[in-house]
Amino acid sequence: MADELGRWAEPGLLVLASLADGAKHGYAITTDVAEQIGVTLGPGTLYAALARLEERGLIEGLPAEGRRRPYRLTAAGAAELSAQATRMQRLSALSLGRLRLDPA
Repeated sequence: MADELGRWAEPGLLVLASLADGAKHGYAITTDVAEQIGVTLGPGTLYAALARLEERGLIEGLPAEGRRRPYRLTAAGAAELSAQATRMQRLSALSLGRLRLDPA
């Protein structure tokens, strides 16, 4: 079932959530998302999301560490992640309430 979440989860949002606890390079982001959310981001999906997020100023690339380039969340990225998480929290409460399920 967790793999099905990948169809609903926006890769950019998953990347922002991963970077919320500190800078990471691509492989570390992929591993974190898989472990924490259960969604596997393929390389094409990951690097397209990184490019879009960087272009929008939501993340920034740091100097390369060997062959790996870490990325970190910007203030704008943290604000966007907060806004999206709040929106999803409201959707979750609404959905669980209408299904008459306890949100806890």
